[in-house]
Amino acid sequence: MFLTLALVLLGAPLDVPKPVLPAPNATPSVNKQPKVIGWPKGKLPTAPAGFTVSLYADGLENPRWLYVLPNGDVLVIQARGPGKEKAKSSNRITLLRGLDKDGKPELSEAFTADLNSPHGVALIGETLFIANTEAVLKFPYKTGQTKLEGKGQPIHDLPAGGYNNHLTRNLLANKDGTKLIVSVGSGSNVGEKGSAHEMLRAAILEVNLDGTALRVFASGLRNPVGMDFEPKTGALWTAVNERDLLGDELVPDYITSVKDGAFYGWPYSYFGKNEDPRRKGERPDLVAKALAPDLAVGAHTASLGLTFYRADQFPEKYRGGAFIGQRGSWNRSTFAGYRVAYVPFKDGMPTGEAEDFLTGFIANENDVYGRPVGVAVASDGALLVVDEPGKCIWRVVAEKK
Repeated sequence: MFLTLALVLLGAPLDVPKPVLPAPNATPSVNKQPKVIGWPKGKLPTAPAGFTVSLYADGLENPRWLYVLPNGDVLVIQARGPGKEKAKSSNRITLLRGLDKDGKPELSEAFTADLNSPHGVALIGETLFIANTEAVLKFPYKTGQTKLEGKGQPIHDLPAGGYNNHLTRNLLANKDGTKLIVSVGSGSNVGEKGSAHEMLRAAILEVNLDGTALRVFASGLRNPVGMDFEPKTGALWTAVNERDLLGDELVPDYITSVKDGAFYGWPYSYFGKNEDPRRKGERPDLVAKALAPDLAVGAHTASLGLTFYRADQFPEKYRGGAFIGQRGSWNRSTFAGYRVAYVPFKDGMPTGEAEDFLTGFIANENDVYGRPVGVAVASDGALLVVDEPGKCIWRVVAEKK
């Protein structure tokens, strides 16, 4: 007690406790799919006191992700998953520019179309990289242009598709702009299709800008989607969507720093060296080397979006912390996720558990209004949140005092 008090008084970050994990199958595995009923007119998600939420853009088919260009233009990545009816406005990127007097974009333009489940975007110099589910493409880009020309030039193929919507391939430029970091989710829940099916999956990859020297940067990450560099240390962090069918509280999704060459357990173990009973005894060598992630953020929350807050529009409490888009559960007896969570950071590490930031997506025990996914910080410091089934983007700003 006295040590904890001393650390608080000194302003040192406290170690966040590791989750207490139940035994596998302590509760039955439940399939509880939400019914999306849409947002009633005038209803908005809820942010903490001192913040205002507004509808920034709507009428977007299958919005999943956001990328803010240096000139402030916002790219909305719209990806149609398997089993969804194809719409003309899916599998494309829409460009949004500016704010009119009503807080809506002054310009909305089809930036590029005819993509295949696109997701990650990264701008390096005058080249814009876009990750389809099966390949990374590059396009020439000049500041301010509102449309990309052509179909793009592939620089490297990727494993296509994936289990349960693990078709998204996120992109991040490394810190000196010489390489791309690429996330690829697993092709199964827990490796049940065999190791050959998981080649270059459940991993974060690294590749040169011309597509050469592809390598596995880190592995054993079931579905790493959101990626960002922590502002203080420059370390790579990711949000990981963990495995299903072990009960309500297993396995927690997490955010973690990602170490070069590290293995994080999937599919043989979870949250470090906790062996998955479905892979028991298969690879004790890998279980022994599995790293535990840094912070659990709730089982079955579908934690996908991740961005660190580098702006100054929000109060001091939020600066340098992480926002997480949690799309929400289907494999849990009561809903979990369906929120944007916030994690405070100090000196490069979390100083507390994930807390509510943007909520109100759950209507009742069976229905939801929407499901947040991608999160990004706009050029003016607002937090932008993609609501996939809501077909919209929410904008959150701190009220001026």
